Amino acid sequence: MTRLRFGAFLAPHHPIGEHPHLLFRRDLALARHLDELGYEEFWCGEHHSGGWETIGSPEMFLAAAGEDTKRIKLGTGVVSLPYHHPFHVAQRIVQLDHMTGGRAMLGVGPGALPSDAFMLGIDPATQRDRMDEALGVIIQLLRSEEPISYEGEWFTLRNAFLQIKPMQEDLPIVAASTLSPAGMKAAGKYDIGVISVASNSAEGLAALPTQWGFGETYAREHGNVLDRAKWRINMPWHIAPTKEQAIQEVAEGVKRWHNEYNVDILGRPGAKPAEDAIAFATAMDRNGGAIFGTPEDAVAAIERLQKVSGGFGVLLAFAHDWADREATFRSYELFARYVIPRVQGFLRPIESSADQVRAKKAELMEAAGQAVLGAIRAHNATHPRQQKAEPAVVDALPTPGA
Repeated sequence: MTRLRFGAFLAPHHPIGEHPHLLFRRDLALARHLDELGYEEFWCGEHHSGGWETIGSPEMFLAAAGEDTKRIKLGTGVVSLPYHHPFHVAQRIVQLDHMTGGRAMLGVGPGALPSDAFMLGIDPATQRDRMDEALGVIIQLLRSEEPISYEGEWFTLRNAFLQIKPMQEDLPIVAASTLSPAGMKAAGKYDIGVISVASNSAEGLAALPTQWGFGETYAREHGNVLDRAKWRINMPWHIAPTKEQAIQEVAEGVKRWHNEYNVDILGRPGAKPAEDAIAFATAMDRNGGAIFGTPEDAVAAIERLQKVSGGFGVLLAFAHDWADREATFRSYELFARYVIPRVQGFLRPIESSADQVRAKKAELMEAAGQAVLGAIRAHNATHPRQQKAEPAVVDALPTPGA
C-alpha cells in the first residue's frame, strides 16, 4: 500500500456564542494553515441545524478556501445526497474542481442530523436508499459521454448532460461510513473511497474491521475490489510537548463539546454528561477515541490504529475548538513537523545517513585532516616564506587516530 497521507475533516463543530462570520474566517485560516504545513486533504461538511455545525454549503466554502490555498485537495465532507437533485450535486463539484485547479473531491452521505431531514420533510427511513440511487446517477453524469435519462421517485432526468466535465480525469469520490453498512455498501458497489466518520469513539474504533468487511462483501457482489489506500479514517488529535499539557489544553473544550452538543442538543444514544474534564479527556485518549499527547504518542497511536483497522490510506484530523487557537495551530504544526515525516518514512534515510557517518567519524575525520595537512605542506614547500602559518592551521586539525 502507498504511504499514509494526512488531512483534516472540518464538520465543523463550533460552540455557540461566536459571530458566525468570524467562524467562517477562522475556518478559512485553518485551511490555509494546513496547506502551508503540507497536509494533503481538507474536508468540510453540510449541516443545517443544531447550532454547532454552521457550514450549509461545503462547495461555497471550499471555493473560497481554494483561493486561499495552493496545493491541498478540497473535499465535500459530505454532501447529503437526499437533500439535493443529483444533477446539481454533479454540476457543483465540477465547477469546484475547475475553480480550485483540479483539487476537488466529492464526499457524499445520506445526511447525519435527523433535524436536517425533518426540516426538509424527508423520511429518515428513505435516506440511505436515496443516497445510493443519487450516487449512481452522479457517477454516470461525471463520467458518461452520453446524455442520461432517469425517472425516480424523487427526481427526474431527461437527456441530462454536464456541459463541463471535471478538470481531473478521475475526480475522487468517497462515501461517508459510520456504524451503518450504507457507506461501505456504496463504496463496494460503485468502486469508490470511504471516510469513516464515527471512529472518534471506542465503539467506532472497534467497528472499523467490521466496516471494511461490509465493503469487501459488497465489492465482491459487484465485481470490484476495495482499495485500502482510498480508505480515510477520521480521528481527533491534539499534540503538545507533553501528554499532560495536551490533555490540559483540550479538557474543558472536550467536556463542553460532549455535554452541550452530543448530550444536550443531539441527545446521542448512550451519551451521558461528563463531570470531570481531565478524566473525560484522559479516557478518550486511553480508549483510542482520540490522540492526546506528544509526537511520539501520536506515532505509536497511528501504528495501533493501522493494526486495528487492517490498514488505511488517509488519516484525517477531526477539526475541533477544544483548545485555544494558538494551541490548536501549534498542534497541527507539531504533527506536521514530527509525526508525518516519521510515519511516512522521510526520517529513516536521514537517520541512516547520520548513523553511517557516526560509525566512521574517526576514520573519516582522520583522512580529511591528513588531506588538509598534506595540502598545507605541499603549499609550504613551494612558498617557504609562508611556512609560519602551518602550526596554527595544523593545531585546528583533528588528531590522527582520535
